[in-house]
Amino acid sequence: MEYDIKEFDEIRPYEAGEMKQAFEELINDRQFSMVLKGFVPWLPKGVRNGLLRLAFTGIKTPLDFQKRFMKPVVKWIIRKHTDGTTFDDSKLYTLNSKLKNRYTFVSNHRDIVLDSAFLDVMLVDAGHPTTVEIGIGDNLLIYPWIKRLVRMNKAFTVRRGLTAHEMMRSSQLMSRYIHYAVTQKRENIWIAQREGRAKDSSDHTQESVLKMLAMGGDLRELNIVPLTISYEFDPCDYLKAQEMQQKRDNPAFKKSRQDDLDNMKTGIFGYKGRVHYHCAAPINSWIDELAELPKQEFYATLSRRIDSELHKHYRLYPCNYIAIDELEGTQTHADHYTQADKKRFEEYLASQLAKIKLPDKDDAFLRECILTMYANPLRNYLKVKNE
Repeated sequence: MEYDIKEFDEIRPYEAGEMKQAFEELINDRQFSMVLKGFVPWLPKGVRNGLLRLAFTGIKTPLDFQKRFMKPVVKWIIRKHTDGTTFDDSKLYTLNSKLKNRYTFVSNHRDIVLDSAFLDVMLVDAGHPTTVEIGIGDNLLIYPWIKRLVRMNKAFTVRRGLTAHEMMRSSQLMSRYIHYAVTQKRENIWIAQREGRAKDSSDHTQESVLKMLAMGGDLRELNIVPLTISYEFDPCDYLKAQEMQQKRDNPAFKKSRQDDLDNMKTGIFGYKGRVHYHCAAPINSWIDELAELPKQEFYATLSRRIDSELHKHYRLYPCNYIAIDELEGTQTHADHYTQADKKRFEEYLASQLAKIKLPDKDDAFLRECILTMYANPLRNYLKVKNE
């Protein structure tokens, strides 16, 4: 299929030839300067900018930028705010060498920023030749400097809040861009299995995501890989529970832009415990197998199969077993945790609940919401295991 890169100008990341100008615009942005000042208040603006320009020397592509600037930052977050990350990409060797293929990783979604950022570091450390391009909602691009920074970091824009007609056009354009990125730019793609994070951590693929991916060409050329992300602790669990009560009490409740920023900040700097990423094999053989099904049935069946792969590869932790036993009032899974594990989780749960500052705080409801978030991955895993 033929593509003209100009058709993607409104959504695509920066190209190699645009990086220098984008960098200059970024460091000259007043709001970005204020953010930098918050990190190093003792350095004058001229010194800060001079050091950044020096560090930028030799950077020609977004991948260069990621390796020079973003990888050290993500490595610091891993050291500071996790108990370590692990990565299983062994299934990517079953068909072809990882060095030859590019992939579209369709994954469950735990953190707005770090899901793809952790994957970038894991891919590079595992010897893959490049990282991932990601779709990021324009609702998060609330300042020009954020939009510039994410475009330098291999992000393309997903437009939100559109009419039905606008949504169709936007989906077609994004799908064409994804096919172009994988087949001609030779980039990997990361995309969440659904719009937004599953607030209750019960991860299910929206058929609309797969239909969008198919708009731009043959699904097989995307080398779709189900990717399971498992965080031991979700630092945003209390924010999700808080939003659940706000929506329960007021069905018209909508998060503000500041709420989105708070979620991003909490997700980045909050404690995550152990983190594991597991790649399933690419699903091309399923696509061939299901090709004769009517379209609606095809997407429904493909979604269920992707979910099955995601669910059976959860990395489960003591907190998952403790949560389900607490909700069900049993000790069915007590052999998966110790009393020390239970005490630690109870203390964690109490500390998270204490962060919620609602005027009409419903402690019992909020506690059940957070417990459900930790129980659902185990519930989904057990369901697949018993099928």
